[in-house]
Amino acid sequence: MDNNTRALNILNYKDADRMPAVHFGYWKELLVEWVEKGHIKKEDMENVGDGNVADYRLNEKLGWDFNWHTTRRGAASLRPFFKPEVLEELPDGSRKVLTGWGVIEIEKPGVVSISGECDYTLKDRKAYEELYKPKLQFTEERVNPEYFNNNDWDKIDAPIGLEIGSVAGDVRNMLTVMGMSYMIYDDYELLDEIVSDYAELQYQVAKYTLEVSKFKFDFAHYWEDICYKNGPLFSPSVLEDLCAKHYKKRNDLVKSYGIDIVSLDCDGCIDQMIPIWLENGVNTMFPIEVGVWDASIAPWREKYGRELRGVGGMNKHVLSYDKQAVDKEIERLKPLIALGGYIPCPDHRLPPGTKFELVQYYTEKIKTVKI
Repeated sequence: MDNNTRALNILNYKDADRMPAVHFGYWKELLVEWVEKGHIKKEDMENVGDGNVADYRLNEKLGWDFNWHTTRRGAASLRPFFKPEVLEELPDGSRKVLTGWGVIEIEKPGVVSISGECDYTLKDRKAYEELYKPKLQFTEERVNPEYFNNNDWDKIDAPIGLEIGSVAGDVRNMLTVMGMSYMIYDDYELLDEIVSDYAELQYQVAKYTLEVSKFKFDFAHYWEDICYKNGPLFSPSVLEDLCAKHYKKRNDLVKSYGIDIVSLDCDGCIDQMIPIWLENGVNTMFPIEVGVWDASIAPWREKYGRELRGVGGMNKHVLSYDKQAVDKEIERLKPLIALGGYIPCPDHRLPPGTKFELVQYYTEKIKTVKI
């Protein structure tokens, strides 16, 4: 049984010969560590990206079957992005940088985590209409038929997804959390317009992609990231009011093309958002970040039934401990696997400190778990 059939059978509650070993990529700093320790060669880490050739070469060394985020997409965002530039050099060595989203961030030397946001461009209607709205217009040039039709994707032993974008997450990227919070109260009408314009662009890109592509995608996939450890970054009522209809429109589109698995990537504690996503056609939660809130598919399945599926929920941090910790984590996962419609996967990209030999140990063991 190939990985595509294996994964889709599990998510659709059908028989599969075994559990696949699935991952969600790596921090670049981890790959550098592995090169320094002699686990991989420098050329092994070059150009590694989700679902590309270099990623799958690395899979062979580690024992992974595939990366769930093996997806393809058209140009469904700002076009062009803002030109990144350094705005100011600060006395402590930090820099104020303008990002492609038009956000100003503080980059600190030696810090590899997400940079802190200190200002943003999209503050009012004038900024939106002059600087952003022109970048959100759909043209057929956003989708290259050659890319979708002249490729060897059918040779990749993995489910391949169609990226159908974001409804709220990218808007949050443009506004920042602070800016979006202010706009909810100061100009809700403008926020609604921004969300709607962006959603329509992403819908049109997905629609045209499906019209011109001869390749049959196995699932559709969103990126959102609108939650943190304590819950949503904004009220679920805002998601319901501004975004729900756009999820439904896009999900109805992909389902009309025979795509019945729709996954959504959102970190943090997502519990309050799940019913809105599920009601509007998203049926697979990813990567089910365990975090300090102990996320698990089990209570969601009990509450929402078999329509809710999941990929993720494996505590990635045990891969930096020892074999006993890995064994304990696999035992925790076994009753979740028994629920069906669920594929374990590290709950985000593997961070620095992850042990190469423990990844190999995990991939070997997870393939033997009874489904």
